[in-house]
Amino acid sequence: MGRISPEKGPDRAIAIAIRAGLPLRLAAKVDKADQNYFDTQIKPLLQHPLVEFLGEIGEDEKNKFLGGALALVFPIDWPEPFGLVMIEALACGTPVIAYRGGSVEEIIDHGETGFIVDNLEEAVAAVARVEELSRWRCRQVFEERFTVRRMAQEYLSAYRQVLFGALPWSQMVQEAVGAYDDKPPYVL
Repeated sequence: MGRISPEKGPDRAIAIAIRAGLPLRLAAKVDKADQNYFDTQIKPLLQHPLVEFLGEIGEDEKNKFLGGALALVFPIDWPEPFGLVMIEALACGTPVIAYRGGSVEEIIDHGETGFIVDNLEEAVAAVARVEELSRWRCRQVFEERFTVRRMAQEYLSAYRQVLFGALPWSQMVQEAVGAYDDKPPYVL
């Protein structure tokens, strides 16, 4: 789900599904920049009977799409900085099978909310084990770590550390300003 591009690994997702013998539904947009990649590399793979390409889906369809999936396959081939779709899957109680890289290890708890894999064989083996994972626990981890409320609390905590941390705020400002100004430090 998301965008068809080489670094997102749709070819890997298709290979995993075919090797696992399970259907794969791809919901993704194709940007103009990736149209040639889609036409030459992915489109021929869509002929397999286990693979269905839905195109881009709307926000109102995401919950049903992700919530109805056995798992989200996230076969990235780049250092994904966050991977919002993994969070969306967990919110729906759907485990994630993801290639190691970028933020994957920060989001997925291997053996608890999904499986972190390094190659096709491990991904196929993870698909066979995904029903061992608790969908309830996936949702619970989302609630504990990724809700808007939780993120806002973390931001507030970080701001408090800056404001009231090891150095008094006025001293931090004076040191920062003093480093770039030959005038006496400001007094707050």
